[in-house]
Amino acid sequence: MKAAQQPTQRPVQARLLVIDEHGRMQHAPRARLADFLQAGDVLVANDAATLPASLAGTHLRTGTAIEVRLAGRRSLDVGDVREFTAVVFGEGDWRTRTEDRAAPPALLPGDQLQLGPLRATVLSLQGHARLIAIRFEGDADAIWAGLARHGRPIQYAHVQQPLALWDVWTRVAAQPVAFEPPSAGFVLDWAMLASLKERGVAFATLTHAAGISSTGDEQLDARLPLDEPYFIPRATVEAIESARARGGRVVALGTTVVRALEHAAQHAAQHVTQDGGLRAGPGLADQRIGPATQLRVVDAIISGTHEPGTSHYELLRAFAPDAVLQSAAQELERTGYLTHEFGDSVLIRVKSRVGELRPA
Repeated sequence: MKAAQQPTQRPVQARLLVIDEHGRMQHAPRARLADFLQAGDVLVANDAATLPASLAGTHLRTGTAIEVRLAGRRSLDVGDVREFTAVVFGEGDWRTRTEDRAAPPALLPGDQLQLGPLRATVLSLQGHARLIAIRFEGDADAIWAGLARHGRPIQYAHVQQPLALWDVWTRVAAQPVAFEPPSAGFVLDWAMLASLKERGVAFATLTHAAGISSTGDEQLDARLPLDEPYFIPRATVEAIESARARGGRVVALGTTVVRALEHAAQHAAQHVTQDGGLRAGPGLADQRIGPATQLRVVDAIISGTHEPGTSHYELLRAFAPDAVLQSAAQELERTGYLTHEFGDSVLIRVKSRVGELRPA
């Protein structure tokens, strides 16, 4: 598939491939998404705003130019911004393909990084020369100010013009916690939200710190997605319970929504209740979702088009058999769908789900 090269969230020509629970496929304009949902359904979106998580700077021990891409954090707490997991590159920027980026200098615990107005210390290596834990100096207000002044959105070479921060914020963006945009949400606009309401489709949100999609290194990419914190509001749990009571479906707008809801349900089943009820509150999505996953909450997913072998594609394997996804990939390629964050979309209805969700 060809990458979408322009940072346009809702191009009029955007397309949608609909795959039903029997593997049948249908093409439609993406603006008609609401037509494929039904009264009683609930659409759940990730309302995370995207951080300016790319920081150019210098590795002070060697004087080498580097780029640090923030990639992970323990919680969504606004004051918890001193320590991050990060991916580090050598000199260069997003104009070079990620897989062609120069390696960083040999990083050691205790090394100092000057990132614009921010100073950070390498705490540890995380099992790979590019993946480190860092701690920023200063208080939370100074760190937020430094990120706002010096950071820029993480970007890849397929988008040819520099991204502005508003290019990677969805219409429902709220707390700035995502490292890359929860881009499935780019489909939303006020007209679509109105159409959903008219059709009797409920709308709810959660907050999930969407992580990075590529590191440029095959070995490190195999570890994606990293652990990602989330928060599910009580109102969202109630909207899901209400949809279930009406015989409606839970439709996830993006892979991050699936990770959050399924992790919360799994945690409830294993540690809180015996009935598998979904509970509101914070969590840390540390699981992998793939072909062996039995979904407890989500009935359908709206996602970007993802190429086989990526972590996002692996998650889609929980929704449809491999043969269906392979046929869909061929159809997407044949009909020229665009991939990556500003590309076209798919709607996949689940092949199976564990039981029925019950209130906790």
